[in-house]
Amino acid sequence: MQHSPNKINLFLFFKLPAAFWCGVRAKSISSESCTTQVRHRWINQNPFRSMYFAVQAMAAELSTGALVMYHIRESGQNISMLVANNKATYLKKATGRITFSCDDGKLIASAVQNAIVTGEGQTIWMRSIGTNETQEIVSETHFEWTIKVKTNR
Repeated sequence: MQHSPNKINLFLFFKLPAAFWCGVRAKSISSESCTTQVRHRWINQNPFRSMYFAVQAMAAELSTGALVMYHIRESGQNISMLVANNKATYLKKATGRITFSCDDGKLIASAVQNAIVTGEGQTIWMRSIGTNETQEIVSETHFEWTIKVKTNR
């Protein structure tokens, strides 16, 4: 997969259709950060007139996971990735357009390099901050990613 929002969104359509149909979209990606967005609408609502927490989690996970995929692809190695754990705090009703940002590119780049050098699995916690259109934080989600270089057997 190329490192562009359009390619990531195409990946979503084919591999994570629930996220795609709920409106989760990648907006930008670089070696250091990734930004995703989702707009509150009928298909992703909860009974309290705001965005369902699981939709926020999908968008937050994509902002971290796309960075993991980016650095794995850049390494040229066959590396597996998996979310081992997550924790989230929801601070405000999520209405309107919510933007999720992860700025942990340097951390995951280091973890990928360590996995390649040592041959051992690596674990890294990555953070995604969700903000509304007035830049208020609506949620903070942490994902524990595990990566491991695959061996040929």
